[in-house]
Amino acid sequence: MHILFAGGGTAGHINPALAVADYIKQKHKDAKISYIGTPDKLEATLVPKKGYDFYTIEVSGFKRAFSFSNVKYNLNAVAKAMSASKKVRSLLKELKPDIVVGTGGYVSGPVLKEAAKMKIKTAIHEQNAYPGVTTKMLSGSVDAVMLAMPEAEKHLKLKKEPVITGNPVRTELTEISREEARKKLGFDDRPMILSFGGSLGARHLNEAVEKLIENYYQSGKIYHIHGTGKVGFAAMNEHLEEKGIELPAEIQVREYIDDMDVCMAAADLVICRAGAITLSELALCGKPSVLIPSPFVTENHQFHNAMTLKKAGAAEIIEEKDLTGESLLETVEMLIENKPKLEKMSQAAKKAAIPDANKRIYDVLMKLYTRTY
Repeated sequence: MHILFAGGGTAGHINPALAVADYIKQKHKDAKISYIGTPDKLEATLVPKKGYDFYTIEVSGFKRAFSFSNVKYNLNAVAKAMSASKKVRSLLKELKPDIVVGTGGYVSGPVLKEAAKMKIKTAIHEQNAYPGVTTKMLSGSVDAVMLAMPEAEKHLKLKKEPVITGNPVRTELTEISREEARKKLGFDDRPMILSFGGSLGARHLNEAVEKLIENYYQSGKIYHIHGTGKVGFAAMNEHLEEKGIELPAEIQVREYIDDMDVCMAAADLVICRAGAITLSELALCGKPSVLIPSPFVTENHQFHNAMTLKKAGAAEIIEEKDLTGESLLETVEMLIENKPKLEKMSQAAKKAAIPDANKRIYDVLMKLYTRTY
């Protein structure tokens, strides 16, 4: 059995593919896994590290705003797409995969399109509540459409029923209890806030959290661990120093949270962006959250993602345009001092979780595989 994955650009497209690939290898040690991505994006690092065969094509998206530079860019993108299609056809003839699986990003478009033309079984997995361009374009021509969130279906024109699979997430996040995590961190039973904005950080979120820290650092009421990301670490520490704020042991500002499993397990409230995988992790761990969707993503899809947990009763949303230190503090105080509400939100998050996403996706692929032979 040979399964070829295509997807890239961001970890949200790559990690689900790798999680499913690992699951397949656990079930079928002799299965062959290959991956097509771009040579200069994150997949070029992550996929080879996993030991899977990695092939590249040159492809880029289109810019919608009209300008001379964008017209020039889009003409180049068209040329790349034509060249990519030719290379994909050659790779598919060489690799002879049984199934091609797209997990999003521009790179998956030509791969799925050519595979469908060649009558190879195809499947697509959409991580977000608002589908990406590739999913919209190809969902009507692939053999199976898998959605992480049922809300995505209303934005698609489908010929057949989609399968709701959820998003594959890191299982280690559920392997440690709150009590064990607290012991590791040296924390007692006071409320704990975990906040982060991604590996690079989010300036506006960092600024609002800074105000939150300023409010709580002398109170002794809470624990708080904040991940600034690479860009914001020096700036936040500099700002706190300028204000004469010396952080107590209860409040930690880190550049990167490398023990996310421990911090997530220990947390009573999480403040973060609304990427699809992050929200799936919050649901799996049963964590109440304050979500601040990034406005800098295609089709504002993080807002649509956040609304799935908001409607479930598991999260509060503050849009970036409304985000201030004061609005964040008001929301946090409303939640952190209301244990019954936090518990209710926690239960709602757990109900929204799909803990067996890997198996659901695997089952879809195996059905396609058995139809081939």
